[in-house]
Amino acid sequence: MNVRDALGKRLFDFYRNPQVNRQIQELKSVDQKVRQHEMAHKVAGGQYAGAVHFEYIKGPDGKLYAVAGEVDIDVSDAPTPEETIRKMEQVKRAALAPLNPSSQDKKVAAIAEAKKQRAEQELQQQEGRKRGDSIKIDLLV
Repeated sequence: MNVRDALGKRLFDFYRNPQVNRQIQELKSVDQKVRQHEMAHKVAGGQYAGAVHFEYIKGPDGKLYAVAGEVDIDVSDAPTPEETIRKMEQVKRAALAPLNPSSQDKKVAAIAEAKKQRAEQELQQQEGRKRGDSIKIDLLV
């Protein structure tokens, strides 16, 4: 048996090992779930989503598998309350887009909801000032 045949047999035996195959299948499954999770954020986040970053480990087959990931989401206020409301609605959708949002995803959604509510209050105040709404208080002395 030459070196090439011996190496081929060792690789064949390696991949026939049930423990190795289970580990590789588990890594493939985790990799797929991580990629789907992060792409859900990216797609739903649109212009407010940054690049997708993955953390990898090397499997027993020598391939890299994604085991964690993140997408930066811009949660800064927009120039106007109206724009901030629209932006935070999209940010919240992006944070909650995956099937199983993480605790960090839920925190980002809560931040977006709080900023949206503040912008709605600000908008109501601006509209009240435009209409000249005011409350008169008469003090009887």
